[in-house]
Amino acid sequence: MVSVNKIIVIGNVGRDPELRYTANGKSMVQFSVATNHNYQNPSGEWQEQTEWFRVIAWNQLAERVMERIQKGSQAYVEGRLQTRTWTGNDGKERKEVEIIANTILALDRRGEMAGVPSSGGMRRSNETEIVDPDDLPFD
Repeated sequence: MVSVNKIIVIGNVGRDPELRYTANGKSMVQFSVATNHNYQNPSGEWQEQTEWFRVIAWNQLAERVMERIQKGSQAYVEGRLQTRTWTGNDGKERKEVEIIANTILALDRRGEMAGVPSSGGMRRSNETEIVDPDDLPFD
């Protein structure tokens, strides 16, 4: 039986990525991405709804995210959804849905992010990739 767990989000980064390392030295980065949905309410007025996503990236992708993504950037994130459950300090069970990213694309034009050197071409690792939009074969 086939199953699929895939999500694609394009939105604005809501906070600077936070890089951490596990006890065995694996790098992990997390940041948030916001998407907007516009709709007309029953009285005909336009409303905007913002949805926030927590994004997690591991290993080489995590390191590369730190070079290319910052608060206010626009990003393409592709990955899978994962639900994490834990017990809070108040004893109540909490759940959070996260995107475990396997592809992150910085959609800002090359060199526009302050303090981030431009890099040529597509970067690849054995598990993930970051692509510069200037290198895509279409306008």
